[in-house]
Amino acid sequence: MKKLLLLVVAATTLSLAQAQPPKGPANPGDVFGAQTTAKGAVDISKLPAKLEKKDSIGQTKVIAKVLDVCPKKGCWMKVQVNDSTTAFVKMKDYGFFVPMDMIGKTVVLDTEAKLKTTSVDELKHYAEDAKKPQAEIDAITQPKKEIRLLANGILVMK
Repeated sequence: MKKLLLLVVAATTLSLAQAQPPKGPANPGDVFGAQTTAKGAVDISKLPAKLEKKDSIGQTKVIAKVLDVCPKKGCWMKVQVNDSTTAFVKMKDYGFFVPMDMIGKTVVLDTEAKLKTTSVDELKHYAEDAKKPQAEIDAITQPKKEIRLLANGILVMK
């Protein structure tokens, strides 16, 4: 009976909890995910040239500016690569999330990089997460080739 009661309380608590990005600021020196440093990090603008030679790069560290964060959970980010290109960042194993306060910050991503063609369904899912207008979601009709990063750890620089 005691176990059943605990199970009901736990299930109720989980059902009432709403997924949200972590609260609070993202201060310089804060690390999300695995511990990392800026040592060896290169500007993210060098990635497209490297990805032209091969479509994936193992562990690397890049410095980038955060443009957007998933407002639902903080489970993905968009970062600026150059004036015309962005990269999509997911957190490894869905193991950590980042606060909305990351938007506008410069970060070091300890990451893997690859070129990926993202399906229409997946693009629409991320647009829904970002709370885009329905007209914008409906306008997504083609898959998109993009730089995808899988972050192990993220260090806030400034």
